[in-house]
Amino acid sequence: MPRWLWITLVVAVLALFWAARDGSAPVPATGPGGQLACPQMPAPERLGTPLQANVGDAPVYDIQGHRLRPLAGFALEARVLRREDYRFDRESSLSPTDLALGWGPMADPQVYQRLDISQRGRWYYYRWGAEGPPIPLQEIIRSSANMHLVPADATVAAAIRRVQADQTVRLRGWLVEVEDANGWRWRSSLSREDSGSGACELIYVCEIASY
Repeated sequence: MPRWLWITLVVAVLALFWAARDGSAPVPATGPGGQLACPQMPAPERLGTPLQANVGDAPVYDIQGHRLRPLAGFALEARVLRREDYRFDRESSLSPTDLALGWGPMADPQVYQRLDISQRGRWYYYRWGAEGPPIPLQEIIRSSANMHLVPADATVAAAIRRVQADQTVRLRGWLVEVEDANGWRWRSSLSREDSGSGACELIYVCEIASY
């Protein structure tokens, strides 16, 4: 077979795979009592510290061949510092998008725009120049985070795709732990004070809006 035909076939297969991934609708989490509903929480404070309501021994839900356990109700309004989309890693079937979000001082463009912000490998990075950080490092840590978003349904997934950097986003959902039959586990942080490995929030998003 001519080389050009091989290349054409490979490109076509990749295009079909890409389209299939884009068009696949999220499967809602379901359990003995039905679908996982949004937590009953107050409206998030405007660009303030995220709200969290820890839960006890919550029921386990099924989602796309995984077991999902709610750990805490979660709500926030924050500035979008950056977004990164994933298609080919282990986690992307559940969470195709990460948002780096900032609240409090990190929601101020005069603060976060002085940082070089990037995302890769499901991490969020920031650097500053010779003048030093715009606010103390501990304030950056407690006022921003990388968050893995698991859309609850196709409507939420579409809303997440519309989110852009420098917008404000409001969301409500659950911090969760996800596990598969082989023992693979992905667990959300439950603190806004941590950094490094395990510090990201894993959020089952029930509602989201950006503006």
